[in-house]
Amino acid sequence: MTVYKLTVQYDGTRYHGFQRQPNLLTIQGTIEKALAIMTKGQPVNLVAAGRTDAGVHALGQVISFAYPGNIPEDKMVKALNSLMPRDILFVGGVIVAPDFNARFDALGKIYEYRVALGRYTNPFLRLYTGHYPFALDLSKIQTALLDVVGTHNFASFEASGGVIRNKVRTIYTADLDTTNYPQEIKFIFHGDGFLYNMVRIMVATLLEIGSGRRDVHDFLRLYQVQDRQQARLTAPASGLYLKKVFYPSSNID
Repeated sequence: MTVYKLTVQYDGTRYHGFQRQPNLLTIQGTIEKALAIMTKGQPVNLVAAGRTDAGVHALGQVISFAYPGNIPEDKMVKALNSLMPRDILFVGGVIVAPDFNARFDALGKIYEYRVALGRYTNPFLRLYTGHYPFALDLSKIQTALLDVVGTHNFASFEASGGVIRNKVRTIYTADLDTTNYPQEIKFIFHGDGFLYNMVRIMVATLLEIGSGRRDVHDFLRLYQVQDRQQARLTAPASGLYLKKVFYPSSNID
């Protein structure tokens, strides 16, 4: 058996998330179906760095799996790409140690969230951005992002259905990209891990702060109350992208 670590991009619009689900189209199910074709029916179970939700996209998702054969990395990438639909693309891969696990060996992730601005939803961006129609004070958002950085209990920012008991996470950087403002802004978060829907809930909170609907330092209060209902809103899945996953240098990040 040979263990592969592959990086994959996908448009999550038409998928019911990454994780395999019975009778539903998923990213994992699509890739595992292709691997079964390559092995002539022998099942191959893959592991992903993160289980993105329905409608969420990836620029740098990482998967790993044990394959019953020894195909060079570049040929594995080419073979899988030949079996992929046009909204999934493998962009690189390496053979790794037998005990490598794309999920448990990850040291951190970068997520991006794109927000289209303006009164009306752009029909050509609606599947690839969130939309916020209200005026924003970007200085308030920049101030609030300073409160995001650091080690905090993010229980208020986890959607129901999360199964991880430890809600403490460290956010190394939290940035606002205004390159395309006033048409669009982009949030970029680099952390050691993220709870279920955490990025989308943080973005919704930041947008409320920017529009004056919350106090500029409301993150500090939400860390203390640890109450999901007080964070309230969740930004749409369409604006979220898993950009990069980091691993120990021995595994090539």
